Amino acid sequence: MIKNIISLVLLIVSAALSFKHGWDTFNLRDNPQSAKMMAELGISESLTPFFGVLTIATGILLLIPKTFFLGNVLNAFSIVLIMALALHAGNYKIALMEIPFLAMPLLMIWLKYPFKH
Repeated sequence: MIKNIISLVLLIVSAALSFKHGWDTFNLRDNPQSAKMMAELGISESLTPFFGVLTIATGILLLIPKTFFLGNVLNAFSIVLIMALALHAGNYKIALMEIPFLAMPLLMIWLKYPFKH
C-alpha cells in the first residue's frame, strides 16, 4: 500500500511538472529565464514548440496505465537530452540539477503504475 502511495505521489508530481514545463515552453516570451536557458543549451526558437509538444505528450502518457512505461522512458530521455546539451554547453550546474529528475522516472518504472492489478 505504501508503495502505491509513493508511486501515486511521484506520478502526480511528474505529470504536473511535464504539463508546467510544456506550457512554459510555449510561453517563452513570458518566461525570460526559460528562454535564456534554452538559448544557453543551444535550442533554437524554432525547435521549442517540438519540445513543448513532447513534454505535454509525456505528461499525458504518464497518466494512462497502458502508456505509463513509454511516458517514463520519454521523460527520462528528455532529461538525459537536457543534461547532454548542458554538458555540451559547459553548464555543469544544469546537468547536476537534473539528476534527481532523472531518478524520478526510473523509480516510477520500478514502482509501476499505482493501484494497477
